[in-house]
Amino acid sequence: MRWVIVNMKDYIFADAVAGALRGDKGSDFKIECVSTPEDILQYSKIASIILMEVNGYPPYVLEERLKIRDAIKEVNPDCKIVLVVDENSEKKVAEEVRRAKKAGRIDQFIYGSISASYLVALMDTL
Repeated sequence: MRWVIVNMKDYIFADAVAGALRGDKGSDFKIECVSTPEDILQYSKIASIILMEVNGYPPYVLEERLKIRDAIKEVNPDCKIVLVVDENSEKKVAEEVRRAKKAGRIDQFIYGSISASYLVALMDTL
């Protein structure tokens, strides 16, 4: 079983993502939605994937997310870090996230406009 920790600004969005991941019969995900970025760290040793939203507002800015990434990788180097960004309303942030992926700072990024089935398929490949 792979633990996926989800942290997004809006709980309703996080819950929808968790529901999509739970609904896939072919995956082996155990999902935990956390309400604050600080809560992510309590799962850092057992998490297989950390899925975090990035936007232009603290504490969800890329710099803060990368600090969390660094802390997680210190205790769990195999944990995959996936960032979600709205490429339409956050064009500059989306470009920064893309550069972080190219630089090897994160394992994957996804745009908020993808379908739920694509999200599940992508997460299952990590």
